[in-house]
Amino acid sequence: MSQRLVLRAPHEEDIDALSHLANNANIATMVARMPHPYTAKDAADFVRRAKLGEIGKCVYAITRGDNGAFLGCCGLEPHPGDPQTVELGYWLGEPHWNQGYATEAAHALIDMAFRTRDIDHIDARCRVTNIASRRVIQKCGFQFQGSGMVGSLAMGGMVPVEWFRLDRKTWMSLKSWGEMR
Repeated sequence: MSQRLVLRAPHEEDIDALSHLANNANIATMVARMPHPYTAKDAADFVRRAKLGEIGKCVYAITRGDNGAFLGCCGLEPHPGDPQTVELGYWLGEPHWNQGYATEAAHALIDMAFRTRDIDHIDARCRVTNIASRRVIQKCGFQFQGSGMVGSLAMGGMVPVEWFRLDRKTWMSLKSWGEMR
């Protein structure tokens, strides 16, 4: 929950909007595990797997608070081999870019993660070429850690990414700065 958004579980009513927005190479080539083309069958499978908890317990549809419109998805997933860290991921349909929705959804998810879980860090990665996603990550207070390669389903191979991390102490100081304004 944020000023303009509601984060909730994806459900069947999202399938049309999900398949329409996700079937976009500009999105699929920027996230690791989205196929392209993206079909209604892919969307239905995603909703089913989210409901069963097969893709983690923290997968959310990003929706508008005023009219319930589906805008995209976000989530947190456990870091393999490090129980003190989760990884943040998000995507928005192209018609909803550059309106602050990704930053707002990320803030809500980060706050929820640090308030409800015993974790020390949240990681985020973005394609080196994804300037908008890097801005979201930086606006949320993440610090650059390094670069590397990750697999991309849509690209059919490895792509260069930048890795960022937000620790609990930094988050707490950012939260207290926000309250002073």
